[in-house]
Amino acid sequence: MTTDVQVLPPPPQAAPEGGAVRETTPMWRLALRSFVENRLAVIGVVIVVLLVAFCFLGPVFYKTNQSNTDIGNTFMPPGNGHPLGTDNYGFDELGRIMKGGQASLEIAFLTALIATVIGTLWGAIAGLAGGIVDAVMMRIVDVLLAVPFLFIVLIIATRFNASVLSLSLVLGLFSWLVPARLVRGEVLTLRVRDFVSAARVMGGTRRELILRHLLPNALGTVIVNVTFQVADAILAVAALGFLGFGLSYPRVSWGDMLSDGINYLLSGYWWLIYPVGACLVLVVMACNFIGDALRDAVDVRLRRR
Repeated sequence: MTTDVQVLPPPPQAAPEGGAVRETTPMWRLALRSFVENRLAVIGVVIVVLLVAFCFLGPVFYKTNQSNTDIGNTFMPPGNGHPLGTDNYGFDELGRIMKGGQASLEIAFLTALIATVIGTLWGAIAGLAGGIVDAVMMRIVDVLLAVPFLFIVLIIATRFNASVLSLSLVLGLFSWLVPARLVRGEVLTLRVRDFVSAARVMGGTRRELILRHLLPNALGTVIVNVTFQVADAILAVAALGFLGFGLSYPRVSWGDMLSDGINYLLSGYWWLIYPVGACLVLVVMACNFIGDALRDAVDVRLRRR
């Protein structure tokens, strides 16, 4: 005796509330959401945007003479006509801060760009090549890290006239070492992944592996490092200017202004130090806030739920 068995179709899956199938949220949206939820990061972005607008757009609306000295108006306190007073050369201090901020920010961003490009390519090549190539390239990095950075920069600044481009090149050529080590470590973990092995089997060249597979996946580490590179470059420029090895006249940086103003602080001319010092602290603090938030956003293990 045989019994017919009726095969029933599988029950339909229940749709989530709203009747629509839930889609997976893209990674970049999760990272952006995590970044925006960090209030300090948002404050940092606002500070950087405002300072950039203040330095580069401010002179369009607040015009001052920053080329010719005015000995008759030196050390004027903040008041009408000069909201932040004048310095020892008679320059309007508010306009001077704008002019100094332009040079400081230009050097910082250009230095970060140079250091990031060189360090990223160096670290990616060393991490992918491995073996003797990796050992030699990393020993070069170790040797350069042992060289006193500020000492070399001071020698070069003394030998050549300092300009925005020359200082950016010098600082960039000594700032790529840390990004190189970070990217190398990231590439060492990525090169054993399945997608890299598959690309190799399919005949991908080292150039293709680096540009199309390794660097895009290490982009989070690179972006985070850029913010800290900017902050470090601003501090380095300020240190050079404070030591008297800053930009050549008529260009000026915030460090040059601090170097000039520190001689008159005990005389009561506080407006020569505190406003420009506040700008330095704000931009460095803002870059650090942004860097910390980016690190938490791009790293899945640190991302806020």
